[in-house]
Amino acid sequence: MPPEAALAARLTAVHRRLEAAAHRVHRDPQSIRLVAVSKTFSAASVRDAAATGQLAFGENRVQEGLDKISQLVDLALEWHLIGHLQSNKAKKAVAFGWIQSVDRLELVAKLDAAAADLGVRPRVLIQIDLAHEATKSGARLETVRALVDAAGSARALDLCGLMLIPPAPEQSEDSRPWFRQLRDVRDELVAGGVPVDRLAELSMGMSDDFEIAIEEGATIVRVGSAIFGARPTPPAP
Repeated sequence: MPPEAALAARLTAVHRRLEAAAHRVHRDPQSIRLVAVSKTFSAASVRDAAATGQLAFGENRVQEGLDKISQLVDLALEWHLIGHLQSNKAKKAVAFGWIQSVDRLELVAKLDAAAADLGVRPRVLIQIDLAHEATKSGARLETVRALVDAAGSARALDLCGLMLIPPAPEQSEDSRPWFRQLRDVRDELVAGGVPVDRLAELSMGMSDDFEIAIEEGATIVRVGSAIFGARPTPPAP
């Protein structure tokens, strides 16, 4: 099977799984945004996915994402930055329509200033760290309300919700408590006075557990290997 046909088949399978998970909990599958995580894959692979109707893509690294954006400028794609973002890359990062990894006040301020200077208005999510894993980023719970307030009052950012990367599960069910906890955090913030439209999005769930995330309320799922296949092995140094 040609690579582009295999990719199309994997995307179809992911859509079927997404729809089945949504129907299990009486949700409209159209209310769930599928972000195809294209990090390490070529712009040509993104183009092949776009040819099937997939229009939202996620990148971990700013420069890699910008390179693909420039190569695919002829396509009306939606780009999500989902990796850890250093403050010194804020000006470049606002080229992404969505920035899902906002996790500190300094970053909010720099993104807001950069977006205002360039006349753009990216959508942002607050990434929350619930498991306190040393290898992962995210805001601690005690800082989340301040971040939400700062992003919500920013002049050039649209705060849309929360994002989570839980510990890698041995089984998909292992992720359920983390997804449920993120939903509870959102509900507590809304009960505490945060406008519900600023926290409408819950980005959680990847290839191994996105169906569980949908059952627990995810509105955005970030799926990479289940769509693109095994990631390329980086070249030896």
